[in-house]
Amino acid sequence: MSDMLSEGDKAPAFTLPTDEGEKIRLSDLKGQNVVLYFYPKDMTPGCTTEAIDFSALMPKFKKANTAVIGVSKDSVERHGKFREKHDLKVILASDEDGGMLEKYGVWALKKLYGREFMGIVRATYLIDAKGKIARVWPKVKVKGHAEEVLEAAKALDKAGA
Repeated sequence: MSDMLSEGDKAPAFTLPTDEGEKIRLSDLKGQNVVLYFYPKDMTPGCTTEAIDFSALMPKFKKANTAVIGVSKDSVERHGKFREKHDLKVILASDEDGGMLEKYGVWALKKLYGREFMGIVRATYLIDAKGKIARVWPKVKVKGHAEEVLEAAKALDKAGA
């Protein structure tokens, strides 16, 4: 397990498969802001709410020159079913081997009902157009989160970072 990254850090490069059968690379997104939100599992209540909230705001994120990518260890096939079932508009990327999760410090020891296990910490990074981390939301609470991230993305876009 690694520590989470901090504001001002260079965002680690990544290449991940998406639910649409393509690869997404951080380098392909240079010149725009990027929201990377990490979530534990497709089709679970909190993760579904978060994905729907981000999807509903996609036109506003696009207007703020910001791409939104949800990342979990779920397979691209499961991501596809998740997108279809909930009409999701965000990019869903699969990190089945967990390499990116470790680079971003979101693969960690978790506790639930007295049990300890390794899992994904629900966290979000806002990366500026130059590839630097502008904001970090560790241990995200879903309610109102997408709106808060949108406000930060809008401010970042206005600042021309």
